[in-house]
Amino acid sequence: MKQYLSTIAYIQEALLWLSFVVIIALPITVAYAPTTLPADFITFLYEVSLFAAFLVLSIRPLADLVPNLSWVRPLVILRKGVGAFSASIIVAFMLANLMTDAGAYAVAFFSAKHWSLEGYHILAPLGDISALILLITSNKFSKRVLGINWKRIQKLAYVYFYSGALYEYLVLGQEFAFWFALIVFALSAAAFIVKRMRSASLATI
Repeated sequence: MKQYLSTIAYIQEALLWLSFVVIIALPITVAYAPTTLPADFITFLYEVSLFAAFLVLSIRPLADLVPNLSWVRPLVILRKGVGAFSASIIVAFMLANLMTDAGAYAVAFFSAKHWSLEGYHILAPLGDISALILLITSNKFSKRVLGINWKRIQKLAYVYFYSGALYEYLVLGQEFAFWFALIVFALSAAAFIVKRMRSASLATI
């Protein structure tokens, strides 16, 4: 188990460094050398980001549902690194748009159409803003400064995930995103019910 925990710690560190590299390298590449990227690479990165967010929101309820599996609970530690990696991809594309044409991006971002329910346009900015907030606050300094509000802000992970999943499914027609959303909802609901039942059982003892 000690070796297992050490491996998880190394993976966590690697993911955080990878997130940093993504934030630096991806915007520059997308903005100034887009032809160097393989075809459909950007689409692939969006899918990777969604998958990473799916893992973040699946690990905790899964650990609550199967407490007897000792190898599952330590995976909760990875939520920070996996979440940062997921959000870094989205924020990197936001930075790329700013670097390409900040004025046009700002006008489009704050336009009524971009925040409209029609055509599910609002899902994109919701995902972008929540990704930015989550990435900025995913550190010990923010946790110390925000105090009790830090956990409340981290609940934006659900907004981030579901807005991304629904956008992929409703706008881009990616069926896997629907199943991701359904699995996370089912795991979260099941874990909530099980925890309530355990609490009620302990209260009667």
